[in-house]
Amino acid sequence: MGLQGKRIAILVEDFYQDLEVWYPILRLREEGANVVVIAPQKRSYKGKYGYPIEADVDESQAKAANFDAVVIPGGWAPDRMRLSKKLVDFVRQMDRAGKVVASICHGGWMLASAGIVKGRTVTSYIAIKDDLVNAGAKFVDREVVRDGNLITSRKPDDLPAFMKMIIETLGES
Repeated sequence: MGLQGKRIAILVEDFYQDLEVWYPILRLREEGANVVVIAPQKRSYKGKYGYPIEADVDESQAKAANFDAVVIPGGWAPDRMRLSKKLVDFVRQMDRAGKVVASICHGGWMLASAGIVKGRTVTSYIAIKDDLVNAGAKFVDREVVRDGNLITSRKPDDLPAFMKMIIETLGES
């Protein structure tokens, strides 16, 4: 099918879950998508296991109109990135525009902070289940869940199903 012409944002901050950033980047590039790494500042960030990534742009350049999807990885990064009003607003704007918002593991913290889970079915790493339920979500324990434009997964083991759902959903638009 291919994702040529699609522009995908990947959000990063320090202590991101290495596989949950790099697996989506490489799979989306394989499909022909233009992947842009967005972070609070344009600098290098380190994953939980020390693997570095360079942000392509800083948060001021994160405009929902310029992207088809956003992927929010887990690790401890979402706890840091949700302190950025601009990144939280970006996720909220992507959702309001009906664009794909994909979150894995602790990425659900960004969904809760953006206020976009109320009344929606989601999954995440089990440790943040209460955060999502308290934000109004219906929590289920499945490898991948799609609720409209919102796609969620639990952990690195779920990456194949997570990416398959993202690629299929982007292929529909």
